[in-house]
Amino acid sequence: MSNVYLFRKIDKETKEGIKIVVTLKDVAERAGVSITTVSRVINNYGSLSEKTINKVHKAMKELNYQPNSLARSLQGKPSKIIGVIFPDVSNIFAGELVKYIEWDLFKAGYKMILCSSADDIGKERDYLRMLQAHQVAGVISAAIHPELEEYKLLNAPIVSFDRYLAQEIPIVGSDNYSGGKIATEALIQSGARKIGMITGLNRSNSPTKKRMTSFIGTVKASGLTPYVLKLEPHTSELLKRMEIKNFLVFIRKYFPKLTTVKVPLKECVELLVKILIKRIEHPDYLFENNYTLPVSLHRGETC
Repeated sequence: MSNVYLFRKIDKETKEGIKIVVTLKDVAERAGVSITTVSRVINNYGSLSEKTINKVHKAMKELNYQPNSLARSLQGKPSKIIGVIFPDVSNIFAGELVKYIEWDLFKAGYKMILCSSADDIGKERDYLRMLQAHQVAGVISAAIHPELEEYKLLNAPIVSFDRYLAQEIPIVGSDNYSGGKIATEALIQSGARKIGMITGLNRSNSPTKKRMTSFIGTVKASGLTPYVLKLEPHTSELLKRMEIKNFLVFIRKYFPKLTTVKVPLKECVELLVKILIKRIEHPDYLFENNYTLPVSLHRGETC
């Protein structure tokens, strides 16, 4: 029976100070029950007395023993683990987003595996394969390589944050078009006549491209010339940090009077998690392709 289950190593010290692996048998011996009984307690299977259950849990606690959630998933049990893939988690925006995701998942009874792909297609592919191997319950992705076959092969529901991955994968994000438009209009109304936009990779089917589309259209409609600076994904990381992140990403923090477009991060995350869990629990439910949340202009003193 013990060969059927996979369990994570937990340290137990011998007299010589050598660490050995605590097994299912160790827990059974400590609790004074059979290995089968320990397995039933761990997997919440069968009818057992409260006294027996408490004895097993007490033994597990004394031995610092934690069952591997992957083992239960191999027995048809939900893993309760969600994979989260982001191209970069070092900036404030992504950091806040990940923080909210982790908290909302935790409240819903799920744990998170965070994967930072660093805009690297190879890392993104390897992470997807790893998540598949661990049989995660679902995936939240904000990565940028929808062409990866692994997204189609992943045997778990996926929800995307502001990225197009595949036709059948729901996208949750803010209203990128309105965001670009209201920001540009605010600059024009303030008297600006030479207006530029710094942008990264804008794939033709990515929702984020709508920001640039609305920016260009709004500027041209006012009889002005739009200026766009595109930073390719393989631009030097040092250059990105110096020219973009250390200035634009942190500028709202250090200059709170700056006019900005506010993205409803908490609401986006709540919807992301809600949709993913519903996809996990109701795989046949029909979902919309896009869920777009409104943005708003936060006026400061700059325009």
